[in-house]
Amino acid sequence: MADVARTAGVSAQTVSRTLRDSPNVNPETRRRVLDAVEQLGYRLNNAARVLSSGRSFTIGLVLLQSGGYYSRSAVTAGVEAAAGHAGYAVNIATIAGLDTGLMERALSKLADQGVDGIIIAVPLISVTQKMEDITRDIPTVTLDGSRTAGARVLGIDQLEAGRLATQHLLDLGHRQVWHVSGPDEWIEARQRLQGWQECLAAAGIDAPPALEGDWSPDSGYRQGQIIAMIPDVTAVFAASDEMAFGIIRALRERGRSVPEDVSIVSVDDIALAAYCSPPLTTVRQDFYRSGQAAVELLLDPDGANASVVPASLSVRASTAAPRSH
Repeated sequence: MADVARTAGVSAQTVSRTLRDSPNVNPETRRRVLDAVEQLGYRLNNAARVLSSGRSFTIGLVLLQSGGYYSRSAVTAGVEAAAGHAGYAVNIATIAGLDTGLMERALSKLADQGVDGIIIAVPLISVTQKMEDITRDIPTVTLDGSRTAGARVLGIDQLEAGRLATQHLLDLGHRQVWHVSGPDEWIEARQRLQGWQECLAAAGIDAPPALEGDWSPDSGYRQGQIIAMIPDVTAVFAASDEMAFGIIRALRERGRSVPEDVSIVSVDDIALAAYCSPPLTTVRQDFYRSGQAAVELLLDPDGANASVVPASLSVRASTAAPRSH
């Protein structure tokens, strides 16, 4: 750093501020410093940085290996973009299933690596004492996932997402709404199902039995084959876009068109939803922005303990009034 400072004709502190992207460096000075960095091939010594600051400048991210490829990739990209902008690296720990033992090991691994904070994007319902201890000692943010006493929570209102999707179909004139839910061990799945039930109850409608999927298009396809054999079904709320894709295919193979015969609404609004045939009506979740916001919340010691984003509906061509209406 001293070599860069001499070459650029500035102090070592100015070099440090420039490389940390501080706003308190004028453009001409920044240019000279960056030219010197390029000329000398200078790279930050992270080990020295850790020793001098007592921080690792890394964030841990816990992910589930299964359960929505698009959402997982978008969250990861958002976390890495925001972390990189703030000068942090990201260490990722994935777990194979929704198991508290696997979660404990993932959190312990990140703690042993000395991460400065942890983002949990895994929706475990059960929380152990060891998980509580780690997330109390290390700043933690959860994305609609595991709730611990020390963690701050970020996400959309999943209950409202279920109500919003269901009410949209009722407002179109459908007298009953069926539901293909996510796995029961997921918090989001339970909350969306509850929102669906509460919306129907408020309208004086007895909810039919929910059909459980696993977030995959294949599980939506299997449940869609069942739905296709029930002639009275005119509206379905699927708990994820990927399951909705499978439902639509199953209905079409059985000679039932969307939305003329059956309207479909779902949750997530992944990039493919707008290019489905027909384009999918869905409750929006901005996974990339959620990843960014999780980092921002994690690095803000004065941030709120919970940040709930209102659910919003993207209305497209997969929903319409029933024929009888």
